[in-house]
Amino acid sequence: MSEDTTPDIVLSLDIDDPALADRLATLLGNVAGLRLAAPGEPAEATIVARDPRVMPEDIPLTQRELDVLALMAEGASNKMIARRLNISVHTVKFHVGSLLDKLDATGRTDAVAHAARRGVIEL
Repeated sequence: MSEDTTPDIVLSLDIDDPALADRLATLLGNVAGLRLAAPGEPAEATIVARDPRVMPEDIPLTQRELDVLALMAEGASNKMIARRLNISVHTVKFHVGSLLDKLDATGRTDAVAHAARRGVIEL
């Protein structure tokens, strides 16, 4: 507890980079009203930082889906994607549908936005 008897906010860190995690732990360890959770202890909030170059494990996209997604992010139509990847428009539609399902998106723009937010692609 803090000196003013208000309960501390318990915070955990879930960060891939050990050096960054150590720096944040050092900085946050001295903030009044905040306490870092011990390993395995439940926390009220978690700071999460992932390496954006690593594909999130919960989004298993194929290389071809990533190719289609990158072209979607450029604004390419299905016909343009088909020409660029030397595949049929039907195959592009299949990949777009698969991307919408895997990214839980309602449309092409939403899929690109979801992928960018989750670190699958960079805009």
